[in-house]
Amino acid sequence: MIEVISHRGLWKKLEEQNTIEAFYDSLEAGFGIETDIRDNCGDLVISHDIPTQTNNILTVDDFFNLYQKYGKNQTLALNIKSDGLSKLLKQKLDTFEINNYFVFDMSIPDTLSYQKESLNFFSRQSEYEMTPALYDKCSGVWIDSFHSAWVKEGVIIKHSENRKNICIVSPELHKRSHLADWKKYKDISNNNSELTFIICTDFPVEARSFFEE
Repeated sequence: MIEVISHRGLWKKLEEQNTIEAFYDSLEAGFGIETDIRDNCGDLVISHDIPTQTNNILTVDDFFNLYQKYGKNQTLALNIKSDGLSKLLKQKLDTFEINNYFVFDMSIPDTLSYQKESLNFFSRQSEYEMTPALYDKCSGVWIDSFHSAWVKEGVIIKHSENRKNICIVSPELHKRSHLADWKKYKDISNNNSELTFIICTDFPVEARSFFEE
C-alpha cells in the first residue's frame, strides 16, 4: 500500500505552501502533511526559511490545533530546520496528543536529542547518504533522490524487512519528472502486497488517483 502525503499542504501556487489554508485543504482531502518547523522568538513556527517578520507567522500551535480539529490521524512529517527544538516540540506533540508523526533532517548531534526524548525520527538516505545514520535507532527512513532515480525495489524491501517505516520523496520536489518514478513505485507496491510506504509529493490529488487506479 502507498500512502500519499502533501508537501507543505495542498496548494496550487507556490506562495500558498505552508499556509493554514493549504494545511486545512490537505486534511479535508484526507492527506497527511509534510511541513517545516523552526524556532522564532522563543516559540516554534512553520517556516522553511528564517522568518523575516514577526507578524502573521504561523505557529506550530496553530498547525497542531488545526490538525486536532480536522485531522483524522493522517501522517505528519516534520522537517526540522533548526537545532535545539526537541524538548519544546515533544511538549507540543504531547499537549495536542499527536501520535502519527515523524521528525527528520536534523543534524546528527541534534538527532541524538530527539532519540533521548523518545520522539519518532527518520534517518535520511540519498545518493549522497547511502548508509542512513543511526539506523538501528530510527523508526524509519526518509528516502531522497536529488539528481537521479537511484532507488531500487531492493532498497525499499530491505528497510521493510528491517521493520523501518519508509517515506520516499517524489522527484518533482527537485524539479524532475515524476511519472516514471511513480510507475516504478506502483509496480513495486503491486508486486509486494504486504509492503507499505509513503510518497511525499507536490501533487497529492494526482498521486492518489495514480496509485489507486
